[in-house]
Amino acid sequence: MKWSVVLLFVCVAAAVADESVLAEDCDEELCKLPDCRCSSTNIPGGLAPRDTPQFVTVTFDDGVNNQNILTYREVLYGRKNSNNCPAGATFYVSHEYTNYQFVNELYNQGYEIALHSISHQTPQTYWATASYDALKEEFADQRVLTAHFANIPMDAIKGVRLPFLQMSGDTSFKVMSDFGLVYDCSWITNNYSDPALWPYTLKYKSIQDCVVPPCPTGSIPNTWVQPMVSWTDLNNTKCAMADTCYYIPELDDEAGWFQFILSNFERHYFGNRAPFGYYVHEWYLSTNPAVKAAFMRFLDVINNLSDVFMVNSAEVIDWVKDPVPINQYREKACKSWIPSFCPASSCGNVPATHNQNSYWMQVCNVCPVVYPWLGNPLGLEPATGPPELQ
Repeated sequence: MKWSVVLLFVCVAAAVADESVLAEDCDEELCKLPDCRCSSTNIPGGLAPRDTPQFVTVTFDDGVNNQNILTYREVLYGRKNSNNCPAGATFYVSHEYTNYQFVNELYNQGYEIALHSISHQTPQTYWATASYDALKEEFADQRVLTAHFANIPMDAIKGVRLPFLQMSGDTSFKVMSDFGLVYDCSWITNNYSDPALWPYTLKYKSIQDCVVPPCPTGSIPNTWVQPMVSWTDLNNTKCAMADTCYYIPELDDEAGWFQFILSNFERHYFGNRAPFGYYVHEWYLSTNPAVKAAFMRFLDVINNLSDVFMVNSAEVIDWVKDPVPINQYREKACKSWIPSFCPASSCGNVPATHNQNSYWMQVCNVCPVVYPWLGNPLGLEPATGPPELQ
């Protein structure tokens, strides 16, 4: 990641962003759950660590396709936590080349579908300086696109992860607030990993370090930050995602990788029990069988611990809003959802107006006329004729 290039655009991003009310230091007397939480390493509800559920959030980024669905089925399907509730995972889905019939399948398995943009375009500086309208098309419109073509409820899509983990200042959070998106899971923290940050709202000023600027500074109520708490590699260097750590065990060393994962987990488990994130791209597991085996071994362990719960990212926010101790959490009903039928359509040679290519699409709806893209998320017939007749 070319940090020096990104930094050059921070001032530009600040200049083009809409003006915001600068967030003030958090007042814990005024900022109360369920609608407000100060940025803090304190456990919600004042619980002791021993009484706090240890949440684990497994997330995968990018498109869902014929290859990576095989890994998801192998690694995730059929898992249950020790309370006999289905284990969760969250998919931050980008649009291009995604098979929406598989997105529907993942939803019906109980996993969370979240947003990772329509275009996922380069350069990275596009995201650092993106306007409100651009991010509205990337995320709010992607929510419409995904719900339509995967045939899943729009209100089930709650989360956002920005491409390249590149923050966009206040702008992405303003879009989230205006279009009913609940939380962001893009913001890396290196400074608050031991003890780690818990999720919080952006009504007040954040204490979180800004690893990939520009980070938000405005007061943006009704939006939650789910911090991406960095791992620590074998050289004590921070890394946001498992596949970006540099000083790691040999890639064919299953035992070494299991211990590596476990040591990062234990920093949370024996600390303040802030959610532990296993953030990874599927290709890293499929191309490194020993890493995948170690990951599955780790999941086998935590799925049998009475105080650890592998959940969808949105479930963490739900718990933070209403924190209850482990014994009460274990007695709660498992998450439920209404299965969504997929009236499957295979759409060949769908023309794209943005790059003049054609795409094959697998959808749970009628085929689009043109490939869905920015400004046309449903792939409707392009407007023709004089502007006054359109």
